[in-house]
Amino acid sequence: MTRVLFLCTGNSARSQIAEALLRAAAGEGWDVRSAGTDPAGLNPLTVEVMAEAGIDVSGAESKHLDRFREEPWDYVITVCDEAAESCSAFPGGRERLNWSTPDPAVAVGTAEARRQAFRSARESLRARIGALLRQRLDAGGGGGTLSGVR
Repeated sequence: MTRVLFLCTGNSARSQIAEALLRAAAGEGWDVRSAGTDPAGLNPLTVEVMAEAGIDVSGAESKHLDRFREEPWDYVITVCDEAAESCSAFPGGRERLNWSTPDPAVAVGTAEARRQAFRSARESLRARIGALLRQRLDAGGGGGTLSGVR
């Protein structure tokens, strides 16, 4: 079982998106979670853009990283620079990665411009997840099915 924890500040958008995408793409054999340094609640636009991708996250909740601090993780992946800095000494992660992704929750402008910021974050994270799964497949580490990853 490969265990992955995605960390962000609010656990409202980027880390939730990454968790849902990896869970959908990797399938069995992967335990995927997300948390935040300062949980802010699930952003409604996260739910909307993930539904566009065919993934229901409406039941997801923002969680504090302390819930997972003492657990062993194969990957601890921060998706924002703030979490990367504040979680630099996060225990239990065999491999640490930082996938710095602009925060769509702070996007301003029209409703469509804000929605597009969430879509951009989703697609950026989808590409990184695809690369991670391909790397695991190439290494013989069981990368899942790659379903849902372009």
